[in-house]
Amino acid sequence: MKKHVKRGICMVLIFVCTVLIGYAGGTKEKAPAQVAEKKIIKLSHSHQADSQSSEIHFAAETFKKFVEENSKTLEVKIYAANALGEERAVYEGIQLGGGATAVISGTAILNNFNQRIGVLDLPFLWKGYDHVHKVLDGEVGAILAKELETAGFKVLAWMDSWGYRNVVTAKKEVKKPEDLKGLKIRTIQTPIYVAALNAMGANATPMAFGEVYTAMQTGVIDGYEHGAAVTKAQKFYEVAKYIALTRHLFGPLVFCYSLKEWNKLTPEEQGIIQKGAIIARDEQRKLAPVREAEAFAFLKEKGMVINEIDTTSFQKNASSIQDQIAAERKATDLLAKIREVK
Repeated sequence: MKKHVKRGICMVLIFVCTVLIGYAGGTKEKAPAQVAEKKIIKLSHSHQADSQSSEIHFAAETFKKFVEENSKTLEVKIYAANALGEERAVYEGIQLGGGATAVISGTAILNNFNQRIGVLDLPFLWKGYDHVHKVLDGEVGAILAKELETAGFKVLAWMDSWGYRNVVTAKKEVKKPEDLKGLKIRTIQTPIYVAALNAMGANATPMAFGEVYTAMQTGVIDGYEHGAAVTKAQKFYEVAKYIALTRHLFGPLVFCYSLKEWNKLTPEEQGIIQKGAIIARDEQRKLAPVREAEAFAFLKEKGMVINEIDTTSFQKNASSIQDQIAAERKATDLLAKIREVK
């Protein structure tokens, strides 16, 4: 009797073990396949991570949202406030095959890689937002985009600054060219901006964007030139007092992708990225005049003095260098095309 009981118990144990082994094996076979690692788009820019004040961060966030909602293989990581380095260093890193994958910046910094693009930053060149859009979405924009590919950059879209660049100072109001005499005004590290500010009467002082706040605070510079939205976003109103509405430069933006990385993408991925950039551009452009007006209202509330001035004398001094600079940069043809657009 005991033998039969022991034998029965052994049979039950063998059966249970067989079932468990089979279950384990079946579970292993049905385990989901490992999810493929996503391609990371490292998107760099110099502004603070504030979509309300920064046209660049707004565009970056809009692009990220579209791409990630429409692609299973792409992920966008935004590196704001020069987290990957100053703009020029980031572009140079792209050329070397490292660092950022894409950048949204002003076109001025690209003067360091293509001298003809400097024509976009000539003083008192643009007649308004519509003029900018027709030029950059047309023949001139296409020509420059093609030329930038030789430097390793794929242009995805041309974008707007949220407003014209104006002269901003800490202690002295500027209403005429003579008021700028001797003032150290920070500008972008590119010869055209330096020439424009000097022609307007200032002592142009090239400086990295990330150093402006401290330089204003310590008196290293007397002022800077930029748009109202940037003054708001960077909290420059804490160290500056006066804005002279010179509207001397517009400063278009450009969304560039590493050409090397672009060529590694599938056609489907390229299509999603390109469409995302265009959507970001269109949404960003719609807000340009609105955000500029909001920024001025905000800055006025913060105690800044905003002066509407007669820019005739400034234009007379600075516009004379348009043809000269265009000739030096072999961009006379592009300047003529820009002037022809109505």
